[in-house]
Amino acid sequence: MANIGGNGENLSDDIHQNNILEVFDNGYFENIQNIVVAGDEVPMVGLQEAPENEIEVNYNQFGANPPPEMNLVEDYFVQNNENSGSPLLYNPPSPQNSPGSESSTNAKPDHMNRASDLLMAVSIGADLNKNKIIEQAVEAMEELFKLAIMGEPLWQHNGNGGMETLNGFQYLREFSSFDATMEQIMRMVEVGEPQCFLSSDCNCNFDQDVPSPSSKLNFEPSNIETSRETAFVEMNPMNIVQLLMDAKQWAITFYSIVSRTTLLGVILENIDGSYNGVLQVMSAEFHQCTPLIPARQSYFARYCKKHTNGTWGVVDVSLENLFPYPQVQFRRRPSGCVIQEVGNRGSKVTWIEHVEVDNKSLHPLFRPIVSSGFAFSAKRWIAIINRHCQWLTTSMARTAPTTDGVLIPQEGRESLLKLAEKMTKNFFNNINSCSENVWSGLPQNFAAQDVRLRYGNILKVPGKPSSNIVIFTTSIQIPVPMEVLFDFLRHERTRNRWDLLSNQRHVRELVYVGNGENPKNRVSIMQVNSSPNKIEILYLQESYTDETGSYIVYAPMDIMAMSKILNGGNPKFVSILPSGFSIMPDKAPGQGDGAVGSILTLAFQSVDRLSNKEYMPPSTLKIIDAILSTTVASIKDAMLFGIR
Repeated sequence: MANIGGNGENLSDDIHQNNILEVFDNGYFENIQNIVVAGDEVPMVGLQEAPENEIEVNYNQFGANPPPEMNLVEDYFVQNNENSGSPLLYNPPSPQNSPGSESSTNAKPDHMNRASDLLMAVSIGADLNKNKIIEQAVEAMEELFKLAIMGEPLWQHNGNGGMETLNGFQYLREFSSFDATMEQIMRMVEVGEPQCFLSSDCNCNFDQDVPSPSSKLNFEPSNIETSRETAFVEMNPMNIVQLLMDAKQWAITFYSIVSRTTLLGVILENIDGSYNGVLQVMSAEFHQCTPLIPARQSYFARYCKKHTNGTWGVVDVSLENLFPYPQVQFRRRPSGCVIQEVGNRGSKVTWIEHVEVDNKSLHPLFRPIVSSGFAFSAKRWIAIINRHCQWLTTSMARTAPTTDGVLIPQEGRESLLKLAEKMTKNFFNNINSCSENVWSGLPQNFAAQDVRLRYGNILKVPGKPSSNIVIFTTSIQIPVPMEVLFDFLRHERTRNRWDLLSNQRHVRELVYVGNGENPKNRVSIMQVNSSPNKIEILYLQESYTDETGSYIVYAPMDIMAMSKILNGGNPKFVSILPSGFSIMPDKAPGQGDGAVGSILTLAFQSVDRLSNKEYMPPSTLKIIDAILSTTVASIKDAMLFGIR
């Protein structure tokens, strides 16, 4: 039986330095330039990610002149550089090559967010405000429990295999007060007379048209997204409650959907040593794994209550109506979960999402899946909890040989999983649309479409000049099922068909650690050989899929650093620099006619010694464009022409 990771005790403890020096000294990344930009004079170093805890680059300056009619906010992020020969880089007024949509880049200055957080924290201190928040939270909890236990006609399934969504009119009857005119309009709906209600994007049952008197309904012209999901979770109710009520744990667990979480204040303390009765005020941004879907920022109260039958409820409700805030684009109506204990180790969780959102700035590519409510649905929140439970089980399990008979030492297994977790979190944090990530677009004369790019952190290596990290991403639609695309991108046999560094080389999965019951969900070490006796690259890769989406995240590592990790080395000292893919369906299951395809988001990173915070040379933009367009073309050719 092979034992991976032997003879690691004599290696240097400075894994961080060894790994980065290997990245700079080898020729892997310069080979990308030779593949995609033949004859270019500018060397390209790496498709990588900035390490944590380094000095940040000022993302807001790409050394380019702002385009005509740039407004003051945009001008803050794009500074003039009279000596620059770089093409225009800017937050585009509409997504590149996507007419009919406003900007889908969240470019709000971070200091403005922090100032508003401070003002909110001060505001909640007044007794009058506290009483208003308490009253709103109690009402929200009552509504949450009603929504959790009620069935049809309030809740309905959208199509075959579709989500449970609210019937909007039934919701109004149950939870809203309305006058005789409103009642008359609703009766007209039931007999099929023409009417107009809310927006055409609403995923509630508001398909008919309502006449002009709809102004009396007091609804704002925004999208209403609703969903409900009930599932078994292998975690006891108290631990689930703690995940949700501890702001730090919540952010760590739900990193793929939550960013910039802030606990602004506690209105009610616990009454029995648990979270029962705790009411706190928070702010957060909710995102997807792409800058083309704007982040959703919200201030909300989170209230936890244990009911007499031992059932727990955790509910969120927005506070924007109590604390007026300019340009509100997102509100959480009573949303959250009801948790019931099942047996000794599990819980039945009913999750409800009910939000109001302005989707005018949504990129057209993502409009069907987001407007349906599926992208931020209750199904996705429960899927994240289940993934967290699987990861905890995998992390605590004892090591065992793989199907190929390879055994990783227990200490090495734990270090490998921690490093993979760090890699995946960095990937999601770096390519979302939260307000701390300020994105710009490529000029429209480049081949790759809908590209977004930004500076990451400054890479500092002892004995080497500092270099900037450039992060760049794009998204495309591919008319194949998610599982087909996921298998193609994750598997060792097909990697050399899309990965520029593996092109014409042999790729082998050296070892893996399974995560959960699905054998495709795993952490792997991929080995790329240019000849039988020459290892060119080692990749650390994590692949994961469920019914809400998939991802494949990977990062190059040198042999010494990997050997140290497999012998139990501390992953905190490894500079892990990930790239990868995120896959989501192009529409919700049961929505519309035709098969469900995929939306693929590609994200890469480059160490660029020529760029700085004031200037990005045209040669860098050219290489970014070439990497994206070449990779996209390779994947499309394989998927659309059956080369799998």
